[in-house]
Amino acid sequence: MRCVVKANHFLVDIADRDLNHYDVTITPEVLSKKVCRVIMNKLASDYTQTHLGNRMLAYDGGKSVYTAGELPFKSMDFVVKLADDKGSSRREREYKVSIKFATKHSLYHLQQFLQSRQLDAPQETIQVLDVVLRTNPSSLYQVVGRSFFSSQFGEGQLSDGLDYWKGFYQSLRPCQMGLSLNIDVSARAFYEPILVSEYVKKFVRDLSRPLTDQDRIKIKRDLRGVKVEFNHLSYTRRYKISGLSSQPAHQLIFELDGGEKISVGQYFRQKYNIVLQYPMLPAIQSGSDARPVYVPMEVCTIVKGQRYTRKLNERQVTQLLRAACKRPPEREKIIEQIIEKNEYNKKELVKTEFGMQLRTALTQIDARVLPPPRIKYHESGRESLVDPRVGVWNMINKKMVDAARVEFWACVNFSRCKDPDRFCGELLEMCCSKGMDFNPSPLVPIHSFHPSKIEKTLIDIHKDCTARISSMKKSGNLQLLIIILPDVSGSYGKIKRICETELGIVSQCCQPRQAAKYNNKQYLENVSLKINVKVGGRNCFLELAVQRNIPYLTDRPTIIFGADVTHPSPGEDTSSSIAAVVASMDWPHVTKYRGLVSAQQHREEIIQGLYKTHQDPQRGTVHGGMIRELLIEFRKSTGRKPERIIFYRDGVSEGQFCQVLLEEMDAIRKACNSLEANYLPPVTFVVVQKRHHTRLFPANHDDRRMTDKSGNILPGTVVDTKICHPTEFDFYLCSHAGIQGTSRPAHYHVLYDENAFTADALQNLTNCLCYTYARCTKSVSIVPPAYYAHLAAFRARYYVEDEVSDGSSGMAGGRATRENTANVRPLPAIKDNVKAVMFYC
Repeated sequence: MRCVVKANHFLVDIADRDLNHYDVTITPEVLSKKVCRVIMNKLASDYTQTHLGNRMLAYDGGKSVYTAGELPFKSMDFVVKLADDKGSSRREREYKVSIKFATKHSLYHLQQFLQSRQLDAPQETIQVLDVVLRTNPSSLYQVVGRSFFSSQFGEGQLSDGLDYWKGFYQSLRPCQMGLSLNIDVSARAFYEPILVSEYVKKFVRDLSRPLTDQDRIKIKRDLRGVKVEFNHLSYTRRYKISGLSSQPAHQLIFELDGGEKISVGQYFRQKYNIVLQYPMLPAIQSGSDARPVYVPMEVCTIVKGQRYTRKLNERQVTQLLRAACKRPPEREKIIEQIIEKNEYNKKELVKTEFGMQLRTALTQIDARVLPPPRIKYHESGRESLVDPRVGVWNMINKKMVDAARVEFWACVNFSRCKDPDRFCGELLEMCCSKGMDFNPSPLVPIHSFHPSKIEKTLIDIHKDCTARISSMKKSGNLQLLIIILPDVSGSYGKIKRICETELGIVSQCCQPRQAAKYNNKQYLENVSLKINVKVGGRNCFLELAVQRNIPYLTDRPTIIFGADVTHPSPGEDTSSSIAAVVASMDWPHVTKYRGLVSAQQHREEIIQGLYKTHQDPQRGTVHGGMIRELLIEFRKSTGRKPERIIFYRDGVSEGQFCQVLLEEMDAIRKACNSLEANYLPPVTFVVVQKRHHTRLFPANHDDRRMTDKSGNILPGTVVDTKICHPTEFDFYLCSHAGIQGTSRPAHYHVLYDENAFTADALQNLTNCLCYTYARCTKSVSIVPPAYYAHLAAFRARYYVEDEVSDGSSGMAGGRATRENTANVRPLPAIKDNVKAVMFYC
């Protein structure tokens, strides 16, 4: 079905200009981009008419400045004087600014690229024009990456000493229609501008006692690098926090110039007549360790407008999402207001100097809505076929297409749930109603245990179950352990690590608040879907897959991979990154995925474990790696070797496309060739991106035929013109129904395609796969193999870090030091029986 949608992309017309690039050096060196911009703005106001030939400067905040036409010199030094905010306003700081010609940038190459006559994007030229459009917002708002924030756009309070500021994201991008300015709304956490002592009070109730070591380390970590203003002087003075004293302020002794020793508390009483209200708090330290400056927390105010860079806890994330969450009509209106407020076309630098004109209407695009696939369930159910409606269906009157048998299971309760037997009974009843064959009796009686004894309990249950199976003279292992989690969160990671890497137990964790409810059918149904795939079953098939009627998939044995890399939380700068690869094992149905995980160097984006070799004294070169292992398992499972590979790669930014393709395609090739000489199945390598800022809106918000319940575009909406790449194979697909806010379409970018997919074929295949996600009866927002890889990588992080239950900014366990990050600690091995099923679901 054809339709029209709007995108938050704004066409930018460019006139022919002579683009010049100059290198900028500021002495003494200034690390703050904000201060650099102040210096360059002062230089422009002082020298534009006298030395710059009336040329306006577009400055990037770092080492480059751009002009539309040559400056009257090749190289020149300028002196710029600024008032020093570290002391009295009468003091001035002097800077030497050197401007030196670097190169010219050609608009001709950009025009050729936009007209598809040149394959390589002239990134430097696009960068010049992007800086021009960013120059004015950069001087008005707080800059964070490609986004701008200000309390003018809206602000609110997050918990634990943080505020949020609203703002907007802005990026100039080449696309099929020309140069497009992508604008989107955004929100970010900032430190609340309060006294440092008030910030500490958010975490520590009793300030009349010294901080515990744990509290002091956490607060030191949270505040390191934060700027504060001192309130006890007759003028404002700013410093950056470098640490906290190990002693309370009233016990911290330092030496005065005359040799007298005095505590910080006594000094402030004598010098400034300030009696400390919280003498037991440590002092903040600024300056270096060699020459520290100590100041009490209660005379320091956190400077407004400093972004919080560490990981937010769950409550803060929820608050921030709620603040940023806007339904499509409201989000579109806010974006239009941002365009109006920024007045791009009225800025002399943009319009007159560089000859750029922004079209202020959202881009209208012809799109299509792909038909949803028909879902196949077991014939024994009253309904064996279902046609999803607006991306959703249900399990009423349906039975799992390949329901598993569970003979050996057990349950353990770590919560205050009073009747775990009843909960298990209801869960088993639900599983059986969906077609599973569940032994009604657990191997051992269901008991409750204290959360402090999790490890011992799991070991004992595993031992008891193994002994029970042996005494029954039956073969097999414990297939499933149902675990009701403790009431206080924080144990999930530990449980999964013990079960999956130490004992070889497939587990299903259940929330205590859900277990305490009676007859909670929707929850029980969702859990039954997870249990079935965890014990080797499959929930549903695509009818077209059963009929072998999906082009590029069912005609010959095809393996679908999903791959992702997850990195440590913000502020954790030493832990390993974790890569995960999953692959389909049940061609032609492609619903069962085996998953493998591997640790690699901190923040390394290229997956290192796809293909590996090592030398063995007896066997010589030994081949290994995740791709090779999964290809072998595919052959064991299907009896066929893959004749086609489709590789969905998540989590790659545009700047890494070339490197990821080069290195990971090489690993895939080597893995195939290591199995059999000249075994080279054709590969299609697709990057899946969700972290982008393109949003699609209905052309008419009041047309209920073209929107879902939330007011978003319909699931299956695909866009492959206008806002897509000028020369490459990419498309945006909104495969899911919106719940709240504005749906974010997934961006699929084909980097390599030996299978010669047509656009229709790949879009339809990808959309169909989104209806096969095992954990729910909904189409999902990204293709399931990529989703599963993300889940597997996230699960593996628990193996080395356990869990910081509240998602707070505390460091997790299992850390390396900066010196030994090159020696990555391998993940504990997942037991074979766990690895054989979709344990990560």
